Amino acid sequence: MRSATPWSDVVSYLVEATGETLYMVGVSTVIATAFGIPVGVWLQLTAPGGLRPAPVLHRVLGFITDLGRSMPFIVLLVALTSVTRLIVGGSIGSTAVIVPLAVGAIPFVGRLVQNILSEVHVTVVEAAVTTGASTLRIVRSVLIRESLPALINAIGVTVIALIGYSAMAGVIGGGGLGDLAIREGYQRFNDRILWSTVAWLAVLTTLIQLGFTRAARASDRRRHASV
Repeated sequence: MRSATPWSDVVSYLVEATGETLYMVGVSTVIATAFGIPVGVWLQLTAPGGLRPAPVLHRVLGFITDLGRSMPFIVLLVALTSVTRLIVGGSIGSTAVIVPLAVGAIPFVGRLVQNILSEVHVTVVEAAVTTGASTLRIVRSVLIRESLPALINAIGVTVIALIGYSAMAGVIGGGGLGDLAIREGYQRFNDRILWSTVAWLAVLTTLIQLGFTRAARASDRRRHASV
């Protein structure tokens, strides 16, 4: 009968895998945010009733965004293998997983951002327009500023989603907590590692969500004004 893995070893495995997961998710979140926010802004600007209505461009951009969002991550992971190998020189490991994570998250962030910006009250935007402000200034000083708490929460939602995606990457040796749960826990019938990883994933996502929720509240100017 196989002896149980010592708890000290379990903790060591979890620490290393957590570092890999945070690395993958952190870098891919930065990339997805950098590209996803402009996508969301363009979706909102070109929408009917937007500051720069462009029906054809809006439909094309919306179609591409929705197509990217509808792609199952495990399929995207396999489909981008050649692209990943070209960019990072390999298709296995934490760095390689960043490519499909970022590609899958960009349309996700874009649609979230568009939905958030569309909730900004029209009178606020109209007031900025009447002052003669440029489109870029309205986007930066009105749409983004008014939506900042919701945008922070959206990034938090993206991080949580990417943690789940990164766990799927463990199926092909992507590293991180998902790889640990599958390779050391499931495939080697090590229940202590498997369930410890599952429990830690739950704790980790809860802590991250709590952090983003507090950051969103801290950035809410309306809440501070009412205190």
